[in-house]
Amino acid sequence: MKKLIPYLAAAGLLIFIAVFAEYLTPYDPYIQDLEGALAPPNAENLLGTDRYGRDVLSRVIVGSQTTLCASLLLLATISIVGSLIGAICGYKGGRLDVFLMRMSDIFLAFPQMVFAIAAAGALGGGLLNAAAALAIIGWPKYARISRGLVLSIRSMPYLAAAKMAGSSSTKILFAHVLPNIAGTILVTAALDIGTIIMELAGLSFLGLGAMPPTAEWGAMMNNGRSMLQTAPWVILAPGTAIFITVATFNLLGDKLRDFLGGQR
Repeated sequence: MKKLIPYLAAAGLLIFIAVFAEYLTPYDPYIQDLEGALAPPNAENLLGTDRYGRDVLSRVIVGSQTTLCASLLLLATISIVGSLIGAICGYKGGRLDVFLMRMSDIFLAFPQMVFAIAAAGALGGGLLNAAAALAIIGWPKYARISRGLVLSIRSMPYLAAAKMAGSSSTKILFAHVLPNIAGTILVTAALDIGTIIMELAGLSFLGLGAMPPTAEWGAMMNNGRSMLQTAPWVILAPGTAIFITVATFNLLGDKLRDFLGGQR
């Protein structure tokens, strides 16, 4: 557990910054100052300014709220919904199981990012539509994992005992089945946080996610890509933020997997 604490603390700090971003910014991230546009990092603007004179540090901090919070909410949605679908299919079986698993096979047959780009483009862009596109392609993974786990424990004696005691299928599912697969789902979700962040930022980078002037890391990189040689801080700042965040949550997922694996 001690080895896990530093990674939990780092992830908690990133989430804290995202939640309270509006109170941590030194300047208003949306106020333009064209006279101070593309100023290099200095004492007043630690990460410089962009083409509109907006403080890059303030936009990176506020961008964490857009990128990280949206990614966490999206991941929570697809992991919960996908796991419930998979658990119901694994426990109940029947035609519903066959239909939903064939649906998941269809989604899993497509490259995830390619399908997300097509779906986001069809929906018309915007952060909400980008999240919806990733949700459409993201739930089958959790459905498949949870279904496999449920099938492996469906015949366990404690489930038979609960059924003989008069527990309903719903009670057995929520009181006995889901708690037993929650650890694996949690580890999978922790390992997927970095992927979701990169995919959401990638859609914004392509112009299919957050729309200007919203501060979002992928959109900020898109706006600064033409100035990579003349004002590299504009694109390096959000890129570094993505790298640090993804690395932190990937390391947390690895340590969480090791911790839960050692507990079994």
